[in-house]
Amino acid sequence: MPTTTAPTAPPPIRGLHHFAWRCRDSEETRHFYEDLLGLPLVHVIKNDHVPSTGEYCPYVHIFFQMRDGAYIAFFDLGDDTSALPSPNTPSWVNHIALRVDSVADLRAAKARLEAAGVEVLGVTDHHIIESIYFFDPNGIRVELTTPTVPQTEMDAHARHAHADLDAWTARKAALRATGGTLHV
Repeated sequence: MPTTTAPTAPPPIRGLHHFAWRCRDSEETRHFYEDLLGLPLVHVIKNDHVPSTGEYCPYVHIFFQMRDGAYIAFFDLGDDTSALPSPNTPSWVNHIALRVDSVADLRAAKARLEAAGVEVLGVTDHHIIESIYFFDPNGIRVELTTPTVPQTEMDAHARHAHADLDAWTARKAALRATGGTLHV
């Protein structure tokens, strides 16, 4: 007779280790993330086979380290091709947001990027953070952001986050039931 065990709690997630994307050119990507954003290149993996699948696919995997120890990583598959954007998703949706220490740092980053010819949107006030937005050489949207409210305000938002999501879910269901749409 099979024994059943009580479900265990998920292991604690301690933080982001890395997030990886495909890049068109590893040197172009290195220049952008290391020279313009100040994230040092700290590791390069070169392989002809994918370790998890055994598939033959020569690549280089490059890692840039953030001050908290997390990484942004890229795969260059050697074919000068970037990942394609999602055809059903607006370009502003999928992005990575990286934290800086202050609004002054945010403005300095904006000036540095613009001086290098990068088009930057913002500074945008999101009521709890301020952000700038730009695209890397691979078409990946990057956000630099800094918190602008005390932790006590964020704690207050956390207390009603589930209720806020429940209200959104109910609104979406009501619109679907009546044949309505959320988008114009």
